Amino acid sequence: MQEYYQLQQDLLIVTVILTGVIFVTVCCFYPLKIALNYLLGAVVSVVYLRMLAKDVEKLGRQQQRLSKARLAIFIGLIVVATQWNSLSILPIFLGFLTYKAALILYVLKTALMPES
Repeated sequence: MQEYYQLQQDLLIVTVILTGVIFVTVCCFYPLKIALNYLLGAVVSVVYLRMLAKDVEKLGRQQQRLSKARLAIFIGLIVVATQWNSLSILPIFLGFLTYKAALILYVLKTALMPES
């Protein structure tokens, strides 16, 4: 379990670092409104990743399959973005995908440097 907790912490840290780097980059090239929309999606992505980690931790001990409740956060965010005129769907969606970029970076790191 110690390896799992370390993986969980590493993924959260990489996701937060990517969020910060991408947010600053988006601020440089796009209006602040777009950058804040990205940041909203990225924050939801961190929450989603944390909920997913808690679900996986419970898997096998307390439950037999993963809960789908965490998807409600993403669906709710997209619904709010479509209804609220000041929010943009694409930057929010791309912000939500930040946790996937962190997963890809982790897989690349372990594939290219398996000893670390």
